[in-house]
Order: sequence, then C-alpha cells, then structure tokens
Amino acid sequence: MKLIFATHNQNKFTEIKSQLPANIEILSLQDVAFSQEIPEPYLTLEENAATKANTIFNFFKEACFSDDTGLFVPALNGAPGVHSARYSGPEATPNSNMVKLLKALENTKDRKAYFQTTIALKTVSEIKYFTGKVHGSIALSKKGIGGFGYDPIFIPENYSESFAELPLEIKQKIGHRGKAISALIAYLKDLSF
Repeated sequence: MKLIFATHNQNKFTEIKSQLPANIEILSLQDVAFSQEIPEPYLTLEENAATKANTIFNFFKEACFSDDTGLFVPALNGAPGVHSARYSGPEATPNSNMVKLLKALENTKDRKAYFQTTIALKTVSEIKYFTGKVHGSIALSKKGIGGFGYDPIFIPENYSESFAELPLEIKQKIGHRGKAISALIAYLKDLSF
C-alpha cells in the first residue's frame, strides 16, 4: 500500500514512517516533488488537515494523509493551539515559539497543557479523521535536545522528563502523533486502494 504524506516537515515524516508496518509505504512531498506551501488558514486542526490532504489528493489523484498538530494551554485560552507553528509570527522558529510561550506563562502557576494531532486520510471514496492527544504541563525552561517543535518544554503526565529528553519509542507510545498514527494504521489494515 502506498500513501503520500502531505508534509514538508522531515522530522515529522521520519517519526511517522518509523511507526508504519512494512506493507505501508509513505512518500513525503519532497519524494513526489511538490514544493508549494499549502495554506492552513482555518480555526480547527481538522479543517487544516483536510485542506492539505484534499490539495494533494486533487493534484496527484493518489490516496494521501495529512496531519495538523497544536499545543493547547488552557491558562492562555488555548493558545498557541491551531497556530502553534506560527505562534511567534510569520518568521517563527521552534525556539522563538518556545521563548514566547515561556514568557506568556512567566507569572502563571497553572502550566497544564496538551498536544493534539488530527490526521485526515483522503481516498477516492472518503475522508476519515484520526485523533491523538497527550496531557502534560509546560516546563519552566527548555530541557533536552531530542524531538522537535515544543518538545523541550512539554512534560507529559506521569513523567519528569520533557519530550525532548525521552527516547523516541516512549514518545511514540504515549504521544499525540503516535496515538493518531496507531488509529490510522488500525484502519488501514482493513482497507485496500
């Protein structure tokens, strides 16, 4: 089974590819020579994921999936949320996003947060959604060098290490993206296209 994963993010691609069984081959947007950025203008993870999946499906006429992920902090009214990737502005980097978030929480005791990933799978006949969520809290400062995005400041529930300090296998098992991918894989096992 071959699927296009509608992402330019190689870290995300590598993380997801490592979870897939051998009979599912995924191609990144680099693999299919699609270099355009796909806008994510919507207010929900589902709409953004669906837009990317539909765009790639319409272009290549191949089954594909896309994901959108947000880090939600209730004390900040859910920010950065659906705007996590561009939280610190149009030229945002993972570091500038973390700096802004840590500053926003400087005088806040409630540091609860959760990551949520929504995957949209687009085939000829349908679009299906798979969601994964992990609860935790925002650290006082960056810890660890692994992972990507907000991983150095997110501490999952029942752990004292950040996602950037935990081994990839643990992150995949307990994390938002890992849970969403597991649901996608379970669904794909019964599907042929």
